[in-house]
Amino acid sequence: MITFIVSIIILVIGYFTYGKLIEKLFGVKEQRPTPAYAKKDDVDYVPMGTWKNSMIQLLNIAGVGPIFGPIMGALYGPVAFLWIVLGSIFAGAVHDYLTGMISIRNGGAHLPQLAGRFLGKTMKHVVNAFSVLLLLLVGTVFVTAPAALIADLTPAWISLGVIIAAIFVYYIAATLLPVDKIIGKVYPLFGALLLISAVGIGGSLIVTGADIPEITLANLHPDQIPIFPLLFLTISCGALSGFHATQSPIISRTTKNEKNGRKIFYGMMILEAIIAMIWAAAAMSIFPAGELNSILAESGPAGVVSEVSMLMLGSIGGTLAILGVIVLPITSGDTSFRSARMIIADYINVKQLKITNRIWIALPLFVVSIALTQIDFNILWRYFSWANQSTAMIALWVGAMYLGLQRKPHWVATLPAIFMTMVTFTYILNAPIGFGLSMNISYMGAGLVTAAAIVAFAYTLRKRLAGGTEIEVDEKVPAAS
Repeated sequence: MITFIVSIIILVIGYFTYGKLIEKLFGVKEQRPTPAYAKKDDVDYVPMGTWKNSMIQLLNIAGVGPIFGPIMGALYGPVAFLWIVLGSIFAGAVHDYLTGMISIRNGGAHLPQLAGRFLGKTMKHVVNAFSVLLLLLVGTVFVTAPAALIADLTPAWISLGVIIAAIFVYYIAATLLPVDKIIGKVYPLFGALLLISAVGIGGSLIVTGADIPEITLANLHPDQIPIFPLLFLTISCGALSGFHATQSPIISRTTKNEKNGRKIFYGMMILEAIIAMIWAAAAMSIFPAGELNSILAESGPAGVVSEVSMLMLGSIGGTLAILGVIVLPITSGDTSFRSARMIIADYINVKQLKITNRIWIALPLFVVSIALTQIDFNILWRYFSWANQSTAMIALWVGAMYLGLQRKPHWVATLPAIFMTMVTFTYILNAPIGFGLSMNISYMGAGLVTAAAIVAFAYTLRKRLAGGTEIEVDEKVPAAS
């Protein structure tokens, strides 16, 4: 278990070292008013405590990603551990911290507004459409995935359709009501279930001395699917996920002080990576790669979750663990639709104080999502994975430009942005859901696109530094009436 335990230790050290470096590089301003106070509306802008914000952020970003993704990534063998550890410390947590903090500095703006400000007006429109598409896919995936798990725990007379309908009812309420009325109240309870699940499985691995494979760079996938770029899309949440860039602005609107940002944004990404490590290790230790591949083909990641939970914790503990896993997608699906509503409202400049305004924006989203539930989960997941990592790539370029415009070392965001540009374009050029080109041609095409992105970034940064660019919105707390 050396690789597993050392990986967990490195993740924790990463929070206290590299996380501190990123915080210092960004430059926290403790006296600067945050949007929670400057734009307080008791709907989306509501000051909340650090512990509550941290728990909401974790549940927002986690979803089934750090469980389903690592389980599927376990097919590649222990090389998946490397991506989880290095990806989360140097890419994912940096991505989450920068998007959250830059949003705080820009009035709680969502990614499309930030992309428009830092990458150009055209990118605002592109990223707006891309973000809404991603959130619809996430919301839909996070309806069908927990519904399948709940169906395994409920009597046969409760149909899958009834479970899906119940989840949608909760999502509608969480999307429309003020953030502190449902999300702020039920998430601590959901968080307890999540921790029971993760601690239960992780503790069982250690207590039983599970035979977790040690580190190797070899590709152990039974179908010999290439590590690059597939592993970096298979394991997204738990290492690096663009979905997080759509969620961090929700919490940027409820954060009381910038000094809390490292705990909320960087820290919760590290905690999510620990959850991903636990489930990847559990899948590798219990099932040989060939058997794991068969179970995934037959019953999907949800089937693996059920088997792992029952085998390691028994019927009662296993049921609690499964409930903890069910909590994750539900607490990301609800904020997916909420975030989509907020992004569209910001884009068309419609205030959200009136519930009627929230309803007419949110209702079409749910109608489309209900239609998407009829599509095969595996197809949805492939599109979600590509859209997710493409959003992460854009968010990292936004972070790099922000730091560059402040004349600070932007390489902490630029290097992972370059890497993810290569990953996402290689995938979409090669994948059957994309252009279906040969892998060699895809490598060359992605290399050209990545080189063009580097040149465009350098040119834009130099031009904007010469002309001067406003990178923050001054916040003032309104006087009491």
